[in-house]
Parts: sequence; C-alpha cells; structure tokens
Amino acid sequence: MKLNLKQLSSEERTARLKAALDAGDRLGLITSIDGDQLIMLLLSPGKRSIDCYETPVAGGTYKSATAMVPQAHWFERTTWDMFGLVPEGHPRLKRTHLHEPYTLTSPPLSHERRKAIEKTIQPESGDRRHAGDRSYHFLGVEGQGVYEIPVGPIHAGIIEPGHFRFSCYGEIILNLEIRLGYVHRGIEKRLSEVPWQRGRFVAEAAASDMPVANSLAHATAVEYLLQIEVPRLALYLRSIALEIERIAMHLSDLGGLAGDIGFLAIASSMGRLRGVALRMGELLSGNRLMRGFICPGGVVSASMRVAEEIAQLARQLKQELKPVVAFYMDNQVAVDRMEGVGVVRSSLAREFGLVGVAARASGDRYDCRNYWNHGAYPNVDLEPANETSGDVFARAKVRISEIETSLKLLINFLDDLKEGSFLVSLPDRLEANSSSVAIVESHRGELIHFIHTDARGEIQRYCIKDASVNNWTALAIAVRNNVVADFPLCNKSFSLSYSGHDL
Repeated sequence: MKLNLKQLSSEERTARLKAALDAGDRLGLITSIDGDQLIMLLLSPGKRSIDCYETPVAGGTYKSATAMVPQAHWFERTTWDMFGLVPEGHPRLKRTHLHEPYTLTSPPLSHERRKAIEKTIQPESGDRRHAGDRSYHFLGVEGQGVYEIPVGPIHAGIIEPGHFRFSCYGEIILNLEIRLGYVHRGIEKRLSEVPWQRGRFVAEAAASDMPVANSLAHATAVEYLLQIEVPRLALYLRSIALEIERIAMHLSDLGGLAGDIGFLAIASSMGRLRGVALRMGELLSGNRLMRGFICPGGVVSASMRVAEEIAQLARQLKQELKPVVAFYMDNQVAVDRMEGVGVVRSSLAREFGLVGVAARASGDRYDCRNYWNHGAYPNVDLEPANETSGDVFARAKVRISEIETSLKLLINFLDDLKEGSFLVSLPDRLEANSSSVAIVESHRGELIHFIHTDARGEIQRYCIKDASVNNWTALAIAVRNNVVADFPLCNKSFSLSYSGHDL
C-alpha cells in the first residue's frame, strides 16, 4: 500500500496511539527513517486502511509510550539501539541488537546521531568502542532461595543463538529475560545499499525458514512504489507458495512439539509429511524452500503441467495427516503435557500486540490474509483458526487447523489456475520521496516490510518487522510460574525466529 506520511506532534503521538488501540486498531510498527523522526504505522483491519505518522524528534529524545501502550516497548528499544533515539521514561531500556563488542561509535541506521547517544549513555571507562556504553544488565530477582540459570547463546543443537536468563525458586520460573541480537547481519541497511532490482535476494534471506513470506512482502512493497499491476496467475502462484511454506513449517513445529514431549512416532511422522510439502514446493519453483521464486512483477516461472501433480500431493497429504493428528490429539499423555502449560491470557495478548498462532491461540481472530493485499488475498473466503485457552495445547490445535485450511486453499487455488502471463516488465526507477508498506501473513504471523525512497528514487530506509518481534515477549510471559522442564515445550510452541528479529 502506498503511504501518505501524516505529520503528528510528539505531544499528540501517544494519545493518538492509545485512542487508536482502544478503538480496535493495531500498532504495526514504530521506527525511523534516518534518526530525525519517528515513523508510526497504525493498522485499521476493519477498514483495510493504514495510517502512517511522522513525528519530528528534536535532540535525539522523545517521550516513551510504553507505560500506556506496552506493545511499544520493543519498538522503542530497537529504535534507540539502531538510531540513537532515546525514549525518555521507558521502564526497562536495554539494547535489542548491538552487543558490547560492536565497534562503531554511532548507531548504524542514523546519520550523525552520536550526540544523542553520548548525551544519554556515558562510557564507564576506557575505549568507548567496547562495552562502556553497551553494557547489559539482566533484571535481578531477589529473595531467599532464588537463583539464576543462564542458557545460551550457544545451544545444544543446530538452532540459532539467543540467551535466556531464568530466575527460579526451586523448579518454578519466576522470571525469564531474553537477550537477542547475536545474529544481527545488517539486513535492513544492506537493503538500502544494493540496487533495488536485486534486493529480493537479501530480503528473502532475512529468515531462512520463511523465504516465501519475506520475498512476497518485498515484492509487494516494491510494486506499490513502481505502481504496477501483477498478473492474476502470478498472484495465485504466490499464494500457493505461501500456503505450501505455511504447511511445511507448521508440520515441522508440530513435530518439534512431539519430540519435546517424547512422542517420537509423531515427530517422525510429521517429518515425513513435511517432506511431502517440500516436494510440492520443489515442483512449483524448482527448489524445496522456494527461494528465488517470487520477484517484483510476478514470479520467475510458471508451469501449468505441474499444477495437477501438486494438487494430487496436497490431497495425499490431507488424507495422510488425518490419522497422525488423531493419534496425536487423542493421546492423553501428550495432551496432559500441553494443557495448562505456557498460558498467555487474552488480555495480555492484546496488550503486547501478539500476532499469528500465538494471538489466535489466545482468542484473537486477526489474520492478515483477511485484510491486506498480498498474493490472491484478501479476496479469499477464509475463516481464521481460533482457540481461547492460550496454552501450548491451544497453539498446537491452531497449527493443525491452519494446516487443514491451507490445504483447502491450496487445492482451490490450483483448481482456479488459468493460463496467462506471470511476469510484467518493471520501470527503471522507484517513485521518489515515497513510502510503501506490505503486510503478509507468514506462518508466524504478521510480517511487515516498509520502504521509503529519497529524492532520487533510491531506497533510503527499508524496515522489516517479523512476527517474532511481537511474540518474543509472549514467551517470557508464558513460562512464568511454570517449571524449568516445561521451557523447551513453551519455546517450541511459539517457534520464534532469532534471525527474523535480529536481521
């Protein structure tokens, strides 16, 4: 969607945000273009409209909105880390991306923001390029018998790095603090440096398990700036790819849950079924993860001959999934391990702006496919999965329901395919001094790509907001008052992305 940046004073910003959320709107994003302003996206799903507000920031500081709007807390921390804009009054201001060894003396996405940092954060001693201004202190929980368990950033497996600091009393978790940023690669900055025609290769690598969602969001945002219309066939093929990715990743996550429970028969069965989904992706695009398939203007290839074969595999997967799910959900031992564990109440889900599976397991019915243009959506009949208990079991049931829905959508899309063009030619330049946003329902939830161009039509700011940014806080909430042994189960039930957050 093309955006019109509306000016909003700092005095009005928090009040406007609070009023919008009270009216049922959603906070999509808080960021900056170059460190001289705040950009705020407010989403109105019911109206299918997006308001983009620009607030000038003088002196590198502004009043934090976190006390009134808790879901703003992570956005404000990130904007401080990457632009040096200090949210005065933030209750727990800590770094989200940049660690002690980070060597630059100014925030990486701002221009000349050193004054704002030096004014607020003074080095403790020695060379300011090191830990002095980036020291990190975990929240301390005091009391007799309270102790800490540090986990990570290197884990006993092949997962990405992240640090978890547990404060426990006996086996009960009193608090969990999550520190990320270990795989920060400068994706957003790189997207403003490479020629926009090749940006799709960087965007789809933001998180390795969702190349389709990221490439779709990138292509859609670029197409708004180019003011081009994508052929119907390409839109359908994009949605087919997106649903295949959703199916594959939900199957993987359900298998991971089963593995954490010790239900190895289900874990291996889900792995086998995921292989069927990946085979569909290979038939569609030429590779199992469908990287390089979606591009601005459409898709890189289209073969009607494989549509029937993909449809047959989808029907096969639908039939083979039924007994596996029945065996999984009817096993009382498995159900007992998931029910009542890792609960996130609906009120907290709303306050912290949860999205995707995490939100729909806590009573929220928000699904981007019903509201925002991406692929063939929102012009599709879709009933979002919904549970209300907010526990691990609810998140598992939402995933199962979404797999079934995705298989139905996939078959319908394949049946509706019609011959036609799948790629249009592109103008040489993006529209100058313009902004656009694309919102995609990835398998994790709401994915946002925001682009702003300068006077030459080159990308000045590229921002990605993965669903994990919203949902990492939910994991910290979910594990409270649970036993330490339930943490792996809670963690897997959210299936959050380290790289999607760190970029």
